[in-house]
Amino acid sequence: MDVYARRGDTFWYYSQLFKLPLQLIIDSNWDVNPQTFTVGQRVRIPGYVAVNYQIQPGDSLWSIARRRNVPLDSLFLVNPTFDPNRLQIGEIILIPQRVTWRVVNGRQNYEYNIMLNDLQNLATIYPFIQSASIGNSVLGRTIPEVLVGNGPKRVHYNGSFHANEWITTPVIMTFLNDYLISLTNQTPIRGLNTFPLYQQSSLSIVPMVNPDGVNLVINGPSEAEPYRSRVIEWNNGSMDFSGWKANFNGVDLNDQFPANWEAERERNPKTPGPRDYGGEAPLTEPEAIAMAELTRRRDFARVLAFHTQGQVIYWGYENMEPPEAEILVNEFARVSGYTPVKSIESYAGYKDWFIQDWRRPGFTVELGTGVNPLPLSQFDEIYEETLGIFLAALYM
Repeated sequence: MDVYARRGDTFWYYSQLFKLPLQLIIDSNWDVNPQTFTVGQRVRIPGYVAVNYQIQPGDSLWSIARRRNVPLDSLFLVNPTFDPNRLQIGEIILIPQRVTWRVVNGRQNYEYNIMLNDLQNLATIYPFIQSASIGNSVLGRTIPEVLVGNGPKRVHYNGSFHANEWITTPVIMTFLNDYLISLTNQTPIRGLNTFPLYQQSSLSIVPMVNPDGVNLVINGPSEAEPYRSRVIEWNNGSMDFSGWKANFNGVDLNDQFPANWEAERERNPKTPGPRDYGGEAPLTEPEAIAMAELTRRRDFARVLAFHTQGQVIYWGYENMEPPEAEILVNEFARVSGYTPVKSIESYAGYKDWFIQDWRRPGFTVELGTGVNPLPLSQFDEIYEETLGIFLAALYM
């Protein structure tokens, strides 16, 4: 929500008026110098929207503010040209409304455009978050990253490396939405106050690593050639893409990282297809390259890659993981009920490469149980299981 500065206004005053942490207002207005406010300058107030209200007979600004439970002065801030002494019946004014509801609806076939729309809405309501593309998919779709907080602990979450594991994306997006609601309303999640997490952490989220693959599984192949004919051929002529894990080049993105890649290739398919083909070399696919470049640039302290299914958390790689990884995974297991598994005979994955090259904690979290893609009927249960992991990764 936008307000328009008056002589003598400060960020501190806005934080008190709207009952918001001062830092969230500062971070929402990175382009505004709080020492040199100019009259009429736009200031973003996070966690609020302005809704229309039509003046009724007998209304006064005071009665409207009391009835809507908003500070009287907030009405002047969102209606800077309004004359309170000349209320006209039928006139439309703006009323600040605190956002307490989710923008994200995770219980649907959560395709790429739904995610983009949700990210845009979240950035409008919560302008202290940042969102930018880290690269493009095979079909040219941008791959967004969201940043929340600017603390020293750099934590990363990602989802939908595998196309038919797309339920991980709405699970992550729902957590992002709940985290933002908690920050602006100063309401705890599971008894945990989240503003200290915002202050101490920089959370990076790539909610959909493989947008082309996700849309292929949900909607079927696009009309674009030669891609349409190729993926149908690689799918053995079937239009049922529920078993498809790969990107639109038929490459499994989680077999694309230089961590014993040769061993993984040796036992897997040698040609493009729905799953397990790791390409002709590591880091050849645009989505994998984007993730590798992001990881190098951000220098994360820990990473969590969310997959499905099995209710297990893989946390080791060739005994290169640091001792704190076991402490973390035991806490993740405690809050989720999932089973920690140190390692299996699998290589070339994102968390394997992260552990190998940084010697820091990396985790593959396998959500839910059943056959991929998991049904949306599991969404609520999966989210509740995963919520503790999201929080623990930030507070520990």
